[in-house]
Amino acid sequence: MTQIQSTEPAVSPYRIAKIIAFLYGILAYFAFCATILYAIGFTMGAVVPKTIDSGPETPVIEAVIVNLLLMSLFAVQHSVMARRGFKEWWTQYVPKSAERSTYVLLASLCLMLLFWQWRPIPAIVWQAEDPDLAAAVATMSFIGWVIVFTSTFLINHFELFGLRQVMANLAGREMPPPEFRTPIYYKFVRHPIYLGFIIAFWAAPVMTAGHLLFAAVTTSYIFVGIFFEERDLIELYGDQYRQYRRRVAMLIPWRKST
Repeated sequence: MTQIQSTEPAVSPYRIAKIIAFLYGILAYFAFCATILYAIGFTMGAVVPKTIDSGPETPVIEAVIVNLLLMSLFAVQHSVMARRGFKEWWTQYVPKSAERSTYVLLASLCLMLLFWQWRPIPAIVWQAEDPDLAAAVATMSFIGWVIVFTSTFLINHFELFGLRQVMANLAGREMPPPEFRTPIYYKFVRHPIYLGFIIAFWAAPVMTAGHLLFAAVTTSYIFVGIFFEERDLIELYGDQYRQYRRRVAMLIPWRKST
């Protein structure tokens, strides 16, 4: 009996690890996509099974405490894992190529938990009675989400959400050094992604107490996030970012930067 040996090289464990990291990055990215699409329906009160104003009512104090804890969990995860010191420690245990994907996946899981456990507070704070006005306000909220998405693509959407890193790792390429760019929206405001979120959260035809709590806390967190993010950007880009900050407003277009 003749034994035929394969001449094809075996796949190395190193290559398998790269493939696993790539598939992990794909999983994290699609988890983000599902979460952000759900977030649109959740805040706008449309399409998804559970929105910011739906679900069983609970005592107001309980609802406020639970909702604050849920938002705090997301804020802590989102802020701490974005800091350079944490990244340097974290990448001792997580492959550097999958660090961003892990960050995105955990942020998505925190948001999923928030959507699931959110307690509505249905008391109406304000309401657009006129149908045309209500439609205009809802449209403004949708425009906010459009600003969020388009802003990510203006910089580097796939790097922002970890796909570019795992693809480069799979191809055996090094990630290029970060490049400071200010395309389109970024010429008018330094943080168009955050501006889009603020518009999306506050432009509500019916503003309930629960929605108001969500909008107020997330907006406060955005300002805290901007403080830490700009500190990191100054450390990364130095005078280039300092000059940009003096020239371009933080969130309100054409407003003089302070």
